[in-house]
Amino acid sequence: MPDSHNHRPRLVISAPKKSSGKTRVALGLARALKNKGISVQGFKKGPDFIDPLWMSLATGRPTYNLDPWMMGNKAVLQSFGSHSQQAALSLIEGNHGLHDGLDEAGTTAGLARMLRAPVLLVVDVTGMNRGAAACVLGQVKMKPLARVGGVILNRVKSTRQLDKVIQAIEANTGVPVLGALPEASAGILERHLGLVTPHEVAETELVMQALANAVGPHCDLERILHLAAQAPPWKAAAAPHPAKAETKIRLGLFQDPAFCFYYSDNLQALEQAGAELVLLNALQDAALPAIDGLYIGGGFPESFLPELSGNHNLLRSIRQQVQAGLPVYAECGGLVYLSRTATWQGKTYPLLGLLDLEIQYHAKPQGHGYMELQPTTPAAWLKGIKPFRGHEFHYSQILGNPPAGCSYQLARGQGLGQQQDGLLQGNVFASYAHVHAGACPGWAPGLVAWMKGV
Repeated sequence: MPDSHNHRPRLVISAPKKSSGKTRVALGLARALKNKGISVQGFKKGPDFIDPLWMSLATGRPTYNLDPWMMGNKAVLQSFGSHSQQAALSLIEGNHGLHDGLDEAGTTAGLARMLRAPVLLVVDVTGMNRGAAACVLGQVKMKPLARVGGVILNRVKSTRQLDKVIQAIEANTGVPVLGALPEASAGILERHLGLVTPHEVAETELVMQALANAVGPHCDLERILHLAAQAPPWKAAAAPHPAKAETKIRLGLFQDPAFCFYYSDNLQALEQAGAELVLLNALQDAALPAIDGLYIGGGFPESFLPELSGNHNLLRSIRQQVQAGLPVYAECGGLVYLSRTATWQGKTYPLLGLLDLEIQYHAKPQGHGYMELQPTTPAAWLKGIKPFRGHEFHYSQILGNPPAGCSYQLARGQGLGQQQDGLLQGNVFASYAHVHAGACPGWAPGLVAWMKGV
């Protein structure tokens, strides 16, 4: 009898280029399969935050990021090995196009080869007929060679177009067409950073069911499941599971429309290191509860500056507790919240003022992409941490030069400017860098130890 832990049906969902509809297909498939009683574990290739939030809603379980460049191959394999055994099927949504990336290894095709997972290719056939076959053939033939095992056609205008495209693709590439979505079907609202977050949508369950209804009936789910089951047995080792530390700190965590960017691996790593997570809402809460530390992630504070600035009771509560010694760790949007002011669309809003920074938002990104960080400060949680890789995506920047004594020297990335990032001022740490526990294994235990010792 085969070992069910080694039999890991898995499927990478990708496309020739971004904005082809792969997120819609991934979410719709995940929810349609869940509706049939099939447990689905979601993954997202790359450092994105928003797609995993939606995938978690579709599957009903946390979604994990797989980023070979940032995390390294070993951490990717360990993360996938650990989490894929929890469900009957793993769906890995790619990022950008199948062959887009810094190099071959950094592409979705490279990840598919690493995971030995077949690829379901979503092709936007707007304005195409026989030419769609050339597009698929190029994806199949280009190195690194990934096994493209099926195609989903998106934005099909007519039955006549559909017949031509299917015949051309299957005759010229040998890849079967496993689904075709009509031109008009459900989608998700977008904004300047991509998709909106689920926290900003009132009826997320209706959105999920609409996606399932838009995708499921137009796809051959049985053949898609069969394709996923053709992935070879999983032989890579899962991440080691040390005994969970006893609770050391109660860690407050903002989880609301303004601050919702947290890697699932990070939250898991913090709990493993002894943090009890206490969920907070920066828009609605009037005061902080009894906590030992505060973690403010990224998000869209610029979209909620009137509410954040106007929540005077919470701002006062945070200031009082920080002045009394409460340690704070913040990333990107959290850094903005800790600053004196933020200016967005010509209006300036007073904020926490715990960092002597003024923030200006711009129409174009001021930092976007991967980072390489060298810790340079002897802060407790940075002791012994070697150079690591992270990610940034922010439309804001600080006015003026970075303050003296930044905690990170950057070999790659923008950060606060002048190849620096990370401010440690007393018991407050903030940076533009998003850190992933898989890329920096000492991050979570070091952070918990620092907060416990402050």
